[in-house]
Amino acid sequence: MGNWLIAIRIKTLPATISPVILGTALAFHDGDSNSFILFMTLLAAVLIQIGANFANDVYDFEKGSDRADRLGPQRATQSGLISPTDMKKAMWKIFALAIGVGFSLVYVGGWPIVIIGLASIVAGISYTGGPYPLGYHGFGDIFVFLFFGLIAVPGTYYLQTGSVTELSLWLGAVMGMLVTAILVVNNLRDRDADIISGKKTLAVRFGKTFSKIQFIMLVMLPFVLPFHLWRQWNKMSFLLTLFTLPIAVHLIIQLFNNTGADLNKVLAGTARFLFIFTLLLSVGLII
Repeated sequence: MGNWLIAIRIKTLPATISPVILGTALAFHDGDSNSFILFMTLLAAVLIQIGANFANDVYDFEKGSDRADRLGPQRATQSGLISPTDMKKAMWKIFALAIGVGFSLVYVGGWPIVIIGLASIVAGISYTGGPYPLGYHGFGDIFVFLFFGLIAVPGTYYLQTGSVTELSLWLGAVMGMLVTAILVVNNLRDRDADIISGKKTLAVRFGKTFSKIQFIMLVMLPFVLPFHLWRQWNKMSFLLTLFTLPIAVHLIIQLFNNTGADLNKVLAGTARFLFIFTLLLSVGLII
């Protein structure tokens, strides 16, 4: 069980849970939310994320990206804790379970949810697997922004309300930026190793300075939307997110002062920042 917990990567799950929380909070603000739909959406999203993590674990190992000299957290396949065959079997079982859970959501949301669900599974596999892995060609940032942001938040809102609003899309953009910031730190940490393995992330293509500037923009721009909502609706609760501003500044300082394995602290801190920001923004919408 300990080996499988390593493969599940529990610390990555807030990036999956946060868009669902935010989309549901907006639905509650608009007077239409359902706790059962929330639970099933969370369950489906978490299962898809775990399946994608399993795929990433085994395909990165097979492509030579996960080696003994890796700087990030331990990987189950690379460490010999789980065989590639067992990992792939588990990946397909988890995705099958996600599809099973998704039937209840399809009953609520119809064909758009079928498309979103299947596209999420395909993207989760093709991020590191298949003939043209997205993460190996610099498309990881776009993938994360779309699926964790512009699809996840409005998709959750659609399941709750049956519609998609402009604000749900803006909230999706905010969420997409915050989750992408996590990926930027990951790619910055692994840049030197990725050059050796031929993994052409944006950090490899454009350099470390580009990634640091990208990170600054991704963690600071999300503060614009709550401020705009406060000005538009005169609702002070939206400014709760400002309590996370010192965290964002601290993360930026850490990013510039650390390299290599020390960036793991920035990675974990960015995930916490994402989750806290999401909770405060959700509270701002609800109260």
